[in-house]
Amino acid sequence: MPEQSLPFVIDKDAALEHQLAAQRARRPADPLLSLVVPVFNEEETIDLFLATVVPLLERDGVRFEIVFVNDGSRDDTFARLFHRGRADRRLRIVNLSRNFGKEAALTAGIDHARGDVLIPMDIDLQDPPELIGSFIARWREGYDIVYGIRTARHTDTRAKRVSAGWFYRVFNSMSPVRIPPNVGDFRLVDRRAVEVLRQLPERNRFMKGLFAWVGFNSVGVPYERPERAAGTSKFNFWRLWNFAIDGVVSFSTAPLRAWFYVGLVIATVAVLYALFIVTRVLIFGVDTPGYASLLIAILLMGAIQLLSLGIIGEYLGRLFVEVKGRPIYVVEGIYEDTPPKPPVT
Repeated sequence: MPEQSLPFVIDKDAALEHQLAAQRARRPADPLLSLVVPVFNEEETIDLFLATVVPLLERDGVRFEIVFVNDGSRDDTFARLFHRGRADRRLRIVNLSRNFGKEAALTAGIDHARGDVLIPMDIDLQDPPELIGSFIARWREGYDIVYGIRTARHTDTRAKRVSAGWFYRVFNSMSPVRIPPNVGDFRLVDRRAVEVLRQLPERNRFMKGLFAWVGFNSVGVPYERPERAAGTSKFNFWRLWNFAIDGVVSFSTAPLRAWFYVGLVIATVAVLYALFIVTRVLIFGVDTPGYASLLIAILLMGAIQLLSLGIIGEYLGRLFVEVKGRPIYVVEGIYEDTPPKPPVT
């Protein structure tokens, strides 16, 4: 009688450790870190940011560059960056030709960064630079993406906290790509994940979703989000609302599918109600005029049709933008104080 084989036991932890070990083996001993910092009208914050971040990285002995992306600022942001860049070769300024938005500016920074690892972060110091060491430590364990999780959002209003919570729940219920709740753009991204990001050509960009879409082994590091160090936020409620719509529409067709079911339910109710009216007239011979109910039904159907057309328009508008194939951003110039090249002999 053949010997029965033992049941196969899947050890997920062992498989993950094997993956992490393979990545640890290819990690450079002295990696170049690229901080990607989009800026828009942030003249008040530049000096404070550099005075905080640069000494911290120098103390930790990290090789680094800071890639500032000037997203069409209308104040003295570019002048200040240019002045600081002339004094420090580790600073690079990618100057966009106009304001393209934070997602496009972040994309430009990712495209022009040269580091083995990248960390996008805000210049307002709400992304604590002290967390960079923890990010690098988890990266050395083999993780390709290390993201910061906001455990507390005391600086946000209650309305913003509630709306953000609802957004993550709605997004993750609709999209096949799950994004961790309370996670922003502040994260470490390994070079191999960066190369995948650079292959994504879409113009309507929702970077939180794109970071999640590329996959790879990821891990979170919790932190408390401090108050903004200087300046004012450029995001108001309307921009955040549009940003949320961009995120849902970019990663899910569920809103389109939902209106099919809404139409199906309304059609079923209409047919049943029509059968009820016909049956009542045939049996009782009663045909009561219903001007008010008819008006409500017409207004309801009109509103539903307009709403469904609006949702279709959101998708159609994004398709229109993608088909035109315009570049995500336009670079006016790249400014860095590079050492002179040796003469050609």
